[in-house]
Amino acid sequence: MGTNNKNAGHPAAGPSASVDLIGANSEIGRKLRQYYDGLIVEEVPDRFAQLLQQLDKAEHAGKAE
Repeated sequence: MGTNNKNAGHPAAGPSASVDLIGANSEIGRKLRQYYDGLIVEEVPDRFAQLLQQLDKAEHAGKAE
């Protein structure tokens, strides 16, 4: 009698192999999302904002000439 197991002899092809990969990717994705969410809520330092404003003014002055 034959077996109905399609994955016989191929342990990596079982359902647990794909679950492990998804689990690892999910954990990486969760940590990346947590890191970038933290960056989004940080305020821009005042000095950096001032430099951006100066750059904008210089660009507009250059276009007016």
